[in-house]
Amino acid sequence: MFLLKRQRTMRQWMTGIALGIAGCAISAALIVPAPAVAQSASTSSKSAKSSKPAAKPAARKQSATAPRKTQQASRSIRTQRVVAGKNRRGARAQRVAYAPPRPSIGQLQGLRTDDPLDLHSSVALITDQATGEVLFAKNDRAVLPIASITKLMTSLLVVEARQPMDEILTISDQEIDTEKGTSSRLRIGAQLSRADAMHLALMNSENRAAHVLGRSYPGGLPAFIEAMNAKAALLGMTQTRFVDPTGLSPKNVSSARDLTLLMKAAYQHPELREYSTSPSYAVAVLGRNTQFGNTNRLVHNPEWQIGLQKTGYISEAGKCLVMQALVQGRQVLMVFLDSTGKYSRLGDAQRVRTWLESRNTAAGGTTS
Repeated sequence: MFLLKRQRTMRQWMTGIALGIAGCAISAALIVPAPAVAQSASTSSKSAKSSKPAAKPAARKQSATAPRKTQQASRSIRTQRVVAGKNRRGARAQRVAYAPPRPSIGQLQGLRTDDPLDLHSSVALITDQATGEVLFAKNDRAVLPIASITKLMTSLLVVEARQPMDEILTISDQEIDTEKGTSSRLRIGAQLSRADAMHLALMNSENRAAHVLGRSYPGGLPAFIEAMNAKAALLGMTQTRFVDPTGLSPKNVSSARDLTLLMKAAYQHPELREYSTSPSYAVAVLGRNTQFGNTNRLVHNPEWQIGLQKTGYISEAGKCLVMQALVQGRQVLMVFLDSTGKYSRLGDAQRVRTWLESRNTAAGGTTS
């Protein structure tokens, strides 16, 4: 009995130990996954956290992309506008380039005809200054706009009025060209002497200089224009009319014969000869030394001996030139009106000179 009880007790004890070991194993099995779950939870939380920062850069990238796209769109629009503007300017330039030139009055009158000297001017008159002999004439009685040759009469009046040459004149807004809209380097407020204004008007064909000369005449501009026409009548210029001192108006008209009379009168004054033929001249404009050049390139040519000259141009008048020159010892007066081309009036002068030289040679070298 005792042994049976002891064996039963031993089995119970061993069973308890086995159950204990099994319970420990179960507990261990239950305890081990907990860290994995925690790690998984931690990992998921980390991934959740990491997913949030990942979302932010995406948002930032998207927000940064939007302005960039806007900027690109703006640039594209600006580029399109620039291209469109260039195309419009190009189209305008093309239209200007292919637009027919505006015909001059001489062209409208049918004066651009052929002549023995193959001149490009509609009107030409060549005379001997000493004898008055007409050496060559082409449409010499035609009345046409004379452009800036007007300034020769303007300067003649100023000299004969004996106004102080050292008097300072001020360029004002009254000198702004409202006829043709031309520009000038004599800016508003610039001051210069009457002598300098006349120098620039003759040599450089400066419109504001010529206008201020007329405006500063006794009685003002109306009195000056009246005096211009009175002087023309006194010289016998019956086909001449002046309406302004610059020549910008196409209503300033004359003929080659009348302009020959004007040249003879102007040549009597040394100032007009000197000022019109000087190659260049500098004037202080608002404190800055400004260089002006002669509009007649022949004054730079040593082969020419020019005693008096004046150029002119507006679209209605074409290219114009009056000039006194010494050709093989003979003083010759030349008038060219309504010439075509940039340098054609100078070319006509050269053609006339060559013709006179050949004519002189054929006559045996005489100058009569």
